[in-house]
Amino acid sequence: MLIRNSFCFIFLFFSFWGHSQNYDSDLLTKEFHNGRRDALRKLLPDSSCAVFFANPERQRANDTKYLYHQDPNFYYFTGLNEPNAMLIIFKENQTFYDSITTNELIFIQERDPAKEVWTGKRMGIVGVKDQLGFSFPFENKQFADFEIDFSKFHQVSFLEFNNDVRDDINDRGDLYSLIKHFKEKTGYAKKNLDNFNIVSVMGTLREKKQPQELELLHKAIGMTVVAHYELMKSLQVGLKEYQAQAIIEYMFKKQGSEYVGYPSIVGGGENSCILHYETNRKKLDDGNLLVVDAGAEYHGYTADVTRTLPVNGKFSEEERIIYNIVLDAQVAGIKACQEGLEFRAPHKAAQAVIQQRLMKLGIIKNEADYIKYFFHGTSHYLGLDVHDAGNYGKLTAGNVITVEPGIYIPSGSDCDPKWWNIGIRIEDDVLITKGAPDILSGNLPKKIDDIEAAMKEESLFNKIK
Repeated sequence: MLIRNSFCFIFLFFSFWGHSQNYDSDLLTKEFHNGRRDALRKLLPDSSCAVFFANPERQRANDTKYLYHQDPNFYYFTGLNEPNAMLIIFKENQTFYDSITTNELIFIQERDPAKEVWTGKRMGIVGVKDQLGFSFPFENKQFADFEIDFSKFHQVSFLEFNNDVRDDINDRGDLYSLIKHFKEKTGYAKKNLDNFNIVSVMGTLREKKQPQELELLHKAIGMTVVAHYELMKSLQVGLKEYQAQAIIEYMFKKQGSEYVGYPSIVGGGENSCILHYETNRKKLDDGNLLVVDAGAEYHGYTADVTRTLPVNGKFSEEERIIYNIVLDAQVAGIKACQEGLEFRAPHKAAQAVIQQRLMKLGIIKNEADYIKYFFHGTSHYLGLDVHDAGNYGKLTAGNVITVEPGIYIPSGSDCDPKWWNIGIRIEDDVLITKGAPDILSGNLPKKIDDIEAAMKEESLFNKIK
């Protein structure tokens, strides 16, 4: 294997602007990112600035790194998907060196043809100007000597630093150096530093999706629906969990997804009762349920969809009973996805259904015991992160959230053994509107009869031995 590193970017096509017609044409525009920087300025106090850093590269083993993924906040404001970069957004215009007047600065890695032969082209100063619309980009190594007085600002906002930043002693502009020199220039402990309020500010911005963001979310969710449906058709006794995972992730890639939004959860049998099970190595037996929680990522935006399937194509009587409780709970939760209601309204609606129905079955003795079998929240924001930024106040038109109740009854639970190893979660992605909620993943079957019918359809994957 050739030595390689994480400059093999998901969005490598950014660097080939001379041949852009051969690459994706539906990325967020520079106007979008510029508009988001302007929106941030409106929320910043007078005489302040906000500082954002690119994500670090992450080591997988020896000289192999994980595929690079940009920090979502940094990407939101810049569109840059390269490491070792820094962005400063000022509330008001600032003047530097008596000749540069601007309300933003970006420091990026330099072009390096010797490295780019191995790892792919970088944007460089010209690319950041032309493609991303920044008027004053600088190479990252220039920040160390850049004359900027942070002490004159009433507030300097930044997000807490990642704890896995490594120092390249030969690179004065790497992320380690950018953070080090930022700390030196600010004194780091000064009273004008803020890494608390900026979290709420970012939640305010990112929880309400802009039209371009919704377009990308629609695409990611559409890819995810197609992939889940293909797995329904392909699933059969004897498959391994990882083979089911391979089918769904192949369909993501086939449709243009760059990556998964999070490690795919494909848990059968006893593993259906583990919320974030990711090992995916079990053989699927007759009588197993399979919880499939998987979402495609497209241009940084991720879907998050879950379906629970009977491996043999037919739900048992006990599975049907528990499944329909979860489905009714989800329907109640989605109905509560109304603008103006508190964020936890869908959870409370779903919880009430599960409490009442588990009590009626005798699985729990009192309503408080529901927590034994439904012990997670029902909703979270969705966007650039699978658990996206947001302030969890009242639901607002433009929010995209999940609704994902579940019931998990592992072996040994304090109930009739006939319920053991039944784990069920149903999850859809929902857009809050001025009227009825828009179920973005609503085309994917979730009623029992519809799932069983889909599982009878033929799939090309069934012909692969």
